[in-house]
Amino acid sequence: MPADTHPGTRAGKIAILLPSLEGGGAERSMLNLAKGFLARGRDVDLVLCQAKGALLGEIPAGATMTELEATGGFWARWIIVKGNPKDFFARLRPVLLAKKIAPEVARIQSLQTYIADSRPDVILSALPYANLCAIWAKEISGSRVPVIVSERIALSTHCAAPSNFRKWKWRYLPELVRRTYPKADRVIAVSDHVADELITTIGLHQDSVTTVHNPVVDDNLRTRAQQTLEHPWFAQDEPPVILAAGRFTEQKDFATLIRAFAAVRADKEARLVILGEGRLRDDLEQLVCTLGIQADVCMPGFVENPFQYMARASVLVLSSAYEGLPGVLIQALACGCPVISTDCPGGSSEILEDGKYGALVSIGKADEMAKAILVELDDPTPRAILLHRAVDFSVERAVSSYLALLDTAVNQAADRT
Repeated sequence: MPADTHPGTRAGKIAILLPSLEGGGAERSMLNLAKGFLARGRDVDLVLCQAKGALLGEIPAGATMTELEATGGFWARWIIVKGNPKDFFARLRPVLLAKKIAPEVARIQSLQTYIADSRPDVILSALPYANLCAIWAKEISGSRVPVIVSERIALSTHCAAPSNFRKWKWRYLPELVRRTYPKADRVIAVSDHVADELITTIGLHQDSVTTVHNPVVDDNLRTRAQQTLEHPWFAQDEPPVILAAGRFTEQKDFATLIRAFAAVRADKEARLVILGEGRLRDDLEQLVCTLGIQADVCMPGFVENPFQYMARASVLVLSSAYEGLPGVLIQALACGCPVISTDCPGGSSEILEDGKYGALVSIGKADEMAKAILVELDDPTPRAILLHRAVDFSVERAVSSYLALLDTAVNQAADRT
């Protein structure tokens, strides 16, 4: 593909800032963007607070990877707290006085050094504390590099969840975001729901927020979906497989899915596969045993190629309590796999167009979810309809939208200079 040609200044060197490359949807989306930027003739620095995670092997050829160095805890905290006297008290508890700080905060000085030495044309960050640190590093250093932050989840819902609210890192995050995000050159939301929340709940001006759906679907996904899957449950003439994928956390609410599957299994021969890993694994395994369905449930952990499973499953179920723009739904659609989702805060209803492309069920209602699964197993949504919808979430479309925003920010920064 030919490189983009834009009049005037453009984002020739793009720094993508991430906490790590642990296997989440945000990290995978940013890698897809990096690959797309490179294909359009841009230079990409992948700046990681910690060079770890299952997706390290998927850094695209041509990208430069930089790992930031941690600074002594108190000094890094103090740099941030004293950076803006007006925000001193807002930053005091979650940064200076927190028992444990986010790893991104400890890299603030290293990030300033990177900006000064590498001189990127623009910084694109993702995930809340990476976003905050990108803005703080620019503010403290006096740099004029444009900073574009990407928000990927309904923050107020996420921070209010009981498991998160107990932690200062999350309890005080909405106030930090409210005071800090307006200093970004642009805020990108991955769904209209996330954008609306940033405007109505966090208080950002609507002109500063743009919705750009995640870059999910490309030829690589389709190729990987066709690769051979060595799993006996997906062989021909085996019972239908219900699939789910994600971190084993309260947000994903796999417990409701397991209970729904138990109800399905009482009515119909079927199996359940949940891809992923997390701290709730023991609890979920105990629930499976309590329900007596362990012979029909498989939780193989994190897998490098989930698309093989999606292409062969009878239905994928998203059981989350909240989301931003759940990439797993889009991935399943692109693999021709029917989907069912909770109608949770986030982008599920946007992706499925209020039930047009997959059933939407109430959060935490196992009986309702079980009924929807049985209906889908008996009368599957046509594959052609699913594939048609997936095209709306192509990598090409997202790359074009992101580059338009990045180039505009670089041009506006040049005009100000």
